[in-house]
Amino acid sequence: MNAPLADPAVTRRHPPLDSDAFDALLAQLTSEFAASAAHYDRTAQFPHANLARLHEFDLLSLTVPVALGGAGASLPHALKVVRAVARGEPSTALVLVMQYLFHHRLQGNPHWPVELRERVAREAVRDGALINSLRVEPELGTPARGGLPSTIARRGADGWIIDGSKLYSTGSPGLAWLAVWARSDETPPRVGVWLVPRDAPGVRVGSEWNHLGMRATGSHELVFDSVFVPAAHAVDVHPPGEPGAGLDALGLAWMSVLLPAVYDGVARAARDWFARWAVERKPGNLGAPLASLPAFEQTLGRIDALLFNNRVVLDAAARARHMTLDEAPLVKYTVTNQSIEAVQLAVEASGNPGLSRDNPLERHYRDVLCARIHTPQNDSVLQGAGRAGFAAFMRG
Repeated sequence: MNAPLADPAVTRRHPPLDSDAFDALLAQLTSEFAASAAHYDRTAQFPHANLARLHEFDLLSLTVPVALGGAGASLPHALKVVRAVARGEPSTALVLVMQYLFHHRLQGNPHWPVELRERVAREAVRDGALINSLRVEPELGTPARGGLPSTIARRGADGWIIDGSKLYSTGSPGLAWLAVWARSDETPPRVGVWLVPRDAPGVRVGSEWNHLGMRATGSHELVFDSVFVPAAHAVDVHPPGEPGAGLDALGLAWMSVLLPAVYDGVARAARDWFARWAVERKPGNLGAPLASLPAFEQTLGRIDALLFNNRVVLDAAARARHMTLDEAPLVKYTVTNQSIEAVQLAVEASGNPGLSRDNPLERHYRDVLCARIHTPQNDSVLQGAGRAGFAAFMRG
């Protein structure tokens, strides 16, 4: 496979990834995004402005290879950015995670036509074009639990005609490209990814995203009514059971770090609100801040212990030379569950103020609970870990 040629016209607009200036930029973006987070939660509007700011500093193309104009960022660098964005506005961070995951592995996928994958990468650099995989369907549910897609790609004169629908299409109002998981109308069928432009005729929104938390992700249902794509857009299509579209071990490791980092960021924002509130709240009968009470000190200590564990796990996983397919899901399980516990502790200790819609803690609580719905879910993680553990003893 030939390496792509570097584009001399592209210059990155962010400071070096390992620099005080880069850290200051991320802190500035955290503050900016936090200021509008309540608005996006209340209205469920898609955070176009946040994503435009990320593109302004070339952060939407962070994991695009350097040769194509990106930063070619490592997992620790991507983690740093996701943490900062999630602490400000987590829906923006989730869209960013999907972008990073896709571009991290795209250029190494030999099934894609070179011209097409380089086009997608260059548009991310030049325009901030977003891409995401669309896999979940109304009848099938999550494909991680097995089954073939109902979305059909039929042969046309010069390409493919796609019909079907996809749920939970994260980022759909802002996506430029849709990597649609479907099956062909051949006998036997092939299964995999067809690349669909978001503005292709026949692509429309079905049921709109209206969830308890992560309300600004724009995870609408997308419906495909006789959508035409050129023949070359069958980018990663194979007979069922053959290796093809999906995450390999390295892709799974990246997902298992970046996805829970979103919810760790939510928990850290919740922690900051709780600490500030306990310092400022001075009941008349106490004559001192709640933060002076041992019970509140212990609560914040428990929260900080959970978040310390998260940081250690995420940093270690991001720098690990190798993580097995059994170990990677445990990172997601550990970090997301500790994030939920941390926010629950803050809610329990703050009482009514914590649940008031006038304060952000109740929003953080709704957002962090969404960690449970992402693949792999807790039952699958634990069953897989248990099966692997027993298998080791059986082999012995």
